[in-house]
Amino acid sequence: MKVVTQVKLLPEADQAAALRSTLRTVNEAACWVSDVAFERGVPREYELRKHTYAELKARGLGAQAAQHVIKKTRDAYTTLKANIRAGNLGKPGSRRRVKAESKPLAFRSEAAQPYDDRCLSWQMDQQTVSIWTVAGRIKGVRFACSPDALKMLREHRKGESDLIERDGAFYLIATCDVPEKPLNDDPAGFVGVDLGVVNIATTSTGYRAAGRGLNRHRKRQIDLRRKLQAKGTKAAKRLLKKRSRKEARHVKNVNHIVAKTIVTTAERTGAGIALEDLTGIRHRVRLRKDQRTSLHSWSFHQLAAFVEYKAKRAGVPLVYVDPAYTSQQCSQCGHIDRKNRVDQATFACRSCGTLMHADDNASHNLARKGETVWTAGRESRVPATP
Repeated sequence: MKVVTQVKLLPEADQAAALRSTLRTVNEAACWVSDVAFERGVPREYELRKHTYAELKARGLGAQAAQHVIKKTRDAYTTLKANIRAGNLGKPGSRRRVKAESKPLAFRSEAAQPYDDRCLSWQMDQQTVSIWTVAGRIKGVRFACSPDALKMLREHRKGESDLIERDGAFYLIATCDVPEKPLNDDPAGFVGVDLGVVNIATTSTGYRAAGRGLNRHRKRQIDLRRKLQAKGTKAAKRLLKKRSRKEARHVKNVNHIVAKTIVTTAERTGAGIALEDLTGIRHRVRLRKDQRTSLHSWSFHQLAAFVEYKAKRAGVPLVYVDPAYTSQQCSQCGHIDRKNRVDQATFACRSCGTLMHADDNASHNLARKGETVWTAGRESRVPATP
């Protein structure tokens, strides 16, 4: 399983200048390659290489760096095509889609540049790297990371690493190939996980991650963002960018903690995990204007992705289930009625009289659906021998 680990580089002044110049040069070259690709109808990587490789070498790029620039550009167009095909940029003829299709892709001057083992080598004991730059290869660039990250790099680092610049600091994002634990083929039931905005996650085992703190944090950021946008100065725009990244880091940290708690509980009890399949929910639901901000800032996909990869590392089975009617169905008697959901937090069954928290009820329904999906996947489809 692929896992990324981020380390912070601590270069000297001359080393930092070389790294900054390298990123500027390779991303300018990537923009030029993108223009060529757009003019020629985005050819395949091999054909694109024939039109651009010699010029990239003439611009001072090494052989491997030139190859990576071409591949990075081609991969960006592949991603754009996939997003268009999936409808992420709107319907045909929409303003956003037309804008994306009508001009070449551009790369920021500090955008990531991939490095392989020919361009970058790690010295784990000294915590330094040797890295290619347009000014030549520089050695002894120190890096800092946590002991766990260093252990991960030492034992599992494999493949490419990306060099990026963020707020004047340089980072290397390394790919690690971590072995997965054997999957538990016979789980002792499933932990149903109900995702929401008021409560980030509620499990059928009784764990509830309240969203009050996160929602208050988001509201503060929205208020601050509104003031900075009204101000409109360059300093305000810089602060907007900084606060946006800070909010994203905070949300990511909360989701990591919640995901770890869910997976640890399932691993300890020998159970599997049943998650809601919420694909396309933002397009399906219709909300009042004052509710749209909460919906569109809801990071359910990130949380699900964290649960999924942590479950793989722990060998915990995970299934996605259809969440239809899980908030209206009684987990005790199975009766479905819209009136069962009294309000956001209260579930009262009109048939058997069960009274419980609405999210707890939904999580139990998801757990039962998880068992059904898992059993159906294990059933043999081979016809019986006559």
